[in-house]
Amino acid sequence: MKYKWLLILSAIFLHSSCESQGKKINGVSFVASPNKITHENIQPVKKVSANYVSLMPFGFIEDINSPKIIFNSSRQWFGETKEGIEQYANEFKKSEIKLMLKPQIWVWHGKYTGLITMNSEDKWEQLENSYSKFILTYAELAQKLDIEIFCIGTELEKFVLNRPQYWSKLISEVKKVYSGKITYAANWDEYKRLSFWNELDFIGIDAYFPLSDKKSPTIEELTKGWEAHKKEIIKIRERFSKPVLFTEYGYRSVHFTGKEPWSSNRVEGSVDLNAQKNALEVIYNEFWKEPWFAGGFLWKWFHNHDKVGGENNNRFTPQNKPSEQTIKNAYTK
Repeated sequence: MKYKWLLILSAIFLHSSCESQGKKINGVSFVASPNKITHENIQPVKKVSANYVSLMPFGFIEDINSPKIIFNSSRQWFGETKEGIEQYANEFKKSEIKLMLKPQIWVWHGKYTGLITMNSEDKWEQLENSYSKFILTYAELAQKLDIEIFCIGTELEKFVLNRPQYWSKLISEVKKVYSGKITYAANWDEYKRLSFWNELDFIGIDAYFPLSDKKSPTIEELTKGWEAHKKEIIKIRERFSKPVLFTEYGYRSVHFTGKEPWSSNRVEGSVDLNAQKNALEVIYNEFWKEPWFAGGFLWKWFHNHDKVGGENNNRFTPQNKPSEQTIKNAYTK
C-alpha cells in the first residue's frame, strides 16, 4: 500500500513539473508613463491573459559615440525611474503578474543603439563604467523586488561584439547581486553572432524578422516567410541548449507590416488591421507550441488602455484593435 501511494505521489509530482515547464511566458512590454499606475491600468493586461510584463527603465546617451549614460533622472518620466519601476512592480505583483526588468538605452535623435561604438580605449572604458553602473543599479532593484527575469541589454551589437570580455565580466557581476533568470535582447539579425548565450538562461531575441514584401500578407505567405528564420533559431538553440525567449515581438497595423517589422516610420495612414492580426496569429502558430520556446513580450502596451490604439491607429499597439482578441486567444491556451 505504501509503495502504491509513492507511485501516485511521484506521478502527481511529474505531472505538475511537466505542466510548470510547459507554461509559456505570455508577456506584454508595458510602456512607462509620467504617473503612477493603479489596479485599473492593469485590468486590460489581465483581460488578454498576459502572465508577464516587461518594465523598461531608460538610460540616455547623446550620440552613438558618447560614453556617458544618464538615468534615473528627475527629468525622466516617473515610470522610467527606480521609484517608478518599484511602484509599477508592486502593483503588478498584487495582480499576480510576473515581471522582466529590461533597462534600455535611448540615443538622442533616435539613432540605432546597435551602432553605439567608441573611437578610443579611454572612451570604451568610460562607457563600460557608465553602463555597469546603469545595469547593476537595476539588477540590485530586480533582486530587491523579487523580479523573475532580468535583461542585461537591448540591441547593442557593436558594443557587445567589440568588448566580449567586458560583457562576460558584466554577466558575472549581475549574478553576484541578482539570483533570478538572466537574458539579453538581441536584434533579429544580431543573435546568431553572439557567443555568451551559454552564460545566460534564455536566448533573447527581438523578433522583428522580415517575412513578406506583400502589402497585406496572408496567413500562408507569413508562414512561408518564417521558414528560413525558424531553422536558424533552432540551430542556435541547439548549439547552446538554451530556451528561446522573444524579448520583443510585434507588428504594426499598417500595410507591408511583414516587410520591415522593426520600422516605426510611415506614421500616418495606410492602416491595415488585418495584416497585424494575421502576423500575430502566425507567430503564435509557429512558436508557442514549441517545447524549446519560452514565450515572449508583445511590443507594446500602454497604461491608458481606453485612450490608445483603435481602428484608425497604425502603430504597434494591439489595444482596441481586432488583434487584441487574437492575443487573448493565444495567451489563454
